[in-house]
Amino acid sequence: MARSKQSPEKNDKPSGPLSTDGISIGVRSFVIAIAIIFALMVATYVLTLVIPGGEYAQTVDAAGNTVIDTAAGFRYVEGGLPFWKWLLSPVLVLGAEGSGTLIAVLVFLVVIGGVFNSLACGGLMNYMLGKIVHRFGSVRYKLMAVLLFFFMAMGSLVGSFEEIIPMAPIVVALAVALGWDSVTGVAMSLLAAGCGFAAGVANPFTIGVAQGLAGLPMFSGIWLRALSFALIYLLLWRFVRGHAKRIERPAQESAGTDSFAADPKMDRGLLAFGVILGVGIAVVLSSAFLTFLQDYTMIIVALMFLAGGIAAVLLSGMSLRELARTFGKGVVAIAPSILMILMASSIKYTMVEGKILDTLLHGAQQLAGGMPKWGVVLFIYLICLVMNFFISSGSAKAFLLIPIIAPLAQLFGISMQLAIVAFAFGDGFSNVIYPTNAGLLITLGLSDVSYSEWAKYSLKFQLLNLLLTCCILLFGLAVGYQ
Repeated sequence: MARSKQSPEKNDKPSGPLSTDGISIGVRSFVIAIAIIFALMVATYVLTLVIPGGEYAQTVDAAGNTVIDTAAGFRYVEGGLPFWKWLLSPVLVLGAEGSGTLIAVLVFLVVIGGVFNSLACGGLMNYMLGKIVHRFGSVRYKLMAVLLFFFMAMGSLVGSFEEIIPMAPIVVALAVALGWDSVTGVAMSLLAAGCGFAAGVANPFTIGVAQGLAGLPMFSGIWLRALSFALIYLLLWRFVRGHAKRIERPAQESAGTDSFAADPKMDRGLLAFGVILGVGIAVVLSSAFLTFLQDYTMIIVALMFLAGGIAAVLLSGMSLRELARTFGKGVVAIAPSILMILMASSIKYTMVEGKILDTLLHGAQQLAGGMPKWGVVLFIYLICLVMNFFISSGSAKAFLLIPIIAPLAQLFGISMQLAIVAFAFGDGFSNVIYPTNAGLLITLGLSDVSYSEWAKYSLKFQLLNLLLTCCILLFGLAVGYQ
């Protein structure tokens, strides 16, 4: 949302991703993202022309979920996709199976755009940032460590990822105010949540669903995932802190808060916003125990964010007319992200309609046949990494892949617990690097960080983390993790 980036050497005060002018999607960020996604759409369509169609037989499990019936096997069928259908796929995806989640994400995005614009135009965001920097500017690296842990825990314990999006632009603006940059803020929030999601200590959407499909006790074998969480946290903290140290400015100088003055009306607004949003976060955290809430966490966060934002700006002195005007402008400003998300979602639609997704899975299953045991563990990781490019939903991927991974693990004498950890690793980390992930696209757009800038920043971490997680999997195999 920032209109300009300031280098550490300049003395100008950066506007930050949330200014009193409101929010906007950076034109450069948008064009780069659209170009990358369109190239991927074209490449996927070409695959439907060269890869034969195929499908696994499907069955319904005891819980009523549709899963692959590996006993019935795989067969080749007529594939391909008409050109007109590919051309209209960003629209047709709205009527495809499972489109409810996509529509919920789009509504979620509209709420975020409207509320953030009202908060920014009313001056609440800048006031909040000034207050935080005034209080914590002298211990900003301790604050960074706490925020990294908080967002990792949200991802790992309750499976929060898209639910983090409303908080990510606040953390991005805070990072700029503390003397760092926008990519540091994205790393402190969304990257941390993605790492926690993958570590999956008690993630209901990956570990919970996968263990249920494999017939394992819910959240059993937690010790290796807890160890993974600790090691990944240390790697993430060192990486983010190292970048921040290289580009840091003095916090008070960058935020312009040397003479911060309290405002009672603003304080009332912030208190209302914090309490209402805090209730939403508490409800999301409770979903780890109240499982019936797990399908509604995104809706809960959106409603609480909407209610908190409206209460905050009204209590701080904004009129209803001004609220309506700024909210509408925020919705319009965020609208370009809707096109990005629809285009990214159409890639999976093209593969499913062209009937090549199951063909690729069948080819991968055959490829694993001649591998050593350690190679199969890493290959399961790779399969999940590749599939996550096309299917970002962890639970949807579990229903697709676990029926294939389970017999593969049994065939080679690999514990199902370890195979599920490999599945969780493959599902989570790449959410914060693949341009087909809606949550990443929204956050980068809101933060005015281009995809190429983010990829350049996070690639080193992804490679280091890939090495670390491969070592964790091989360690689990060596000690007979069950």
